[in-house]
Amino acid sequence: MIKKIKLAVLFGGKSNEYIISLHSAAAIINNIPKERYDVTLIGITEKGKWLLYDGDADSIYDDTWHKRNLSPVVLNMDNSFKGFLKLNEEKSSYEKIEIECIFPVLHGRNGEDGTVQGLCQMAGIPFVGCSMASSAVCMDKEFTHIICEAAGIKTAPFISAVNSSSLNIKALYEEAFKKLSLPMFIKPANNGSSLGISKIRSYDEFEKGIMEAFEHDKKVVLEAMVEGFEIGCAVVGNDKLTIGEVDEIETKNDFFDYVEKYTQHNSKIHCPARIDVEMQKRAKEIAIRVYKALNCSGLARIDMFFTTNNEIILNEVNTIPGLTDVSRYPSMLKKIGIEYTDLIVKLVDLAMEQG
Repeated sequence: MIKKIKLAVLFGGKSNEYIISLHSAAAIINNIPKERYDVTLIGITEKGKWLLYDGDADSIYDDTWHKRNLSPVVLNMDNSFKGFLKLNEEKSSYEKIEIECIFPVLHGRNGEDGTVQGLCQMAGIPFVGCSMASSAVCMDKEFTHIICEAAGIKTAPFISAVNSSSLNIKALYEEAFKKLSLPMFIKPANNGSSLGISKIRSYDEFEKGIMEAFEHDKKVVLEAMVEGFEIGCAVVGNDKLTIGEVDEIETKNDFFDYVEKYTQHNSKIHCPARIDVEMQKRAKEIAIRVYKALNCSGLARIDMFFTTNNEIILNEVNTIPGLTDVSRYPSMLKKIGIEYTDLIVKLVDLAMEQG
């Protein structure tokens, strides 16, 4: 009989991608092989409360999971044991919940940006995905650009700006126009799911786009528009890497925005991508280079542009990509024979391997 691994699944999160996390987590919970794992579910509300949840995945998916009397929990940070402390109602006593591995099914800020990963590292508990440092630099689009450019990986021309009382938006526009031309894109430096991104064709759109991006982050990245379309590549592994099939986003919109990511009214995902075998191979090679340059581990989805000149340019890196059973990341791996349940097992094994 296999000794079950005590696995904690974190879901929700203090993030504007909270709902996406719920959908990813529900799929994972429904597909975790119960004969291999003793699963503890920890939900994090939008206000940041950590709660022990013992209900079904459907209530997570429809965001009713927290509408019951749930006990608060905290991650134990001393060396007495590894796991969570369940605080009893009067909070004058607690129970220990031992955990051997944590699966953070969290997207965006306070989940994908190194914050939770740092907590896990401090608690000494193995966790699925990239380290604290790798998660932080992958989440920050400016740092991703800087590190990858230093590694000889081509990225779109860009500049960054920080919101402050001394920021001159007109001067920033002139600098951006001179270096990037129009159209250009404005993106929050630390955000996912295309939230706060705008395509800019004029100064008026620039002013509006900057304000919208600053609602999501204090720092923004301005990028030159790349003529072409988006492709993506799923990578899984620590030292030995497995590369999924390359996929392609076909969209009629200005870009693959938040609504399109989760409705695809005007978009379609092609897997494999409609590029020749040699360019697919090239995309996979670049994905590996990006993964290694950013010191990724466990998993990441590398998003790139395939240009009209048949060049491949890095767009961004997602260290906790969408993980529903029909999301792009698992779909790319399914194309090479890795089924969804096997992917979950693989990710936990990789986390335990890291120790």
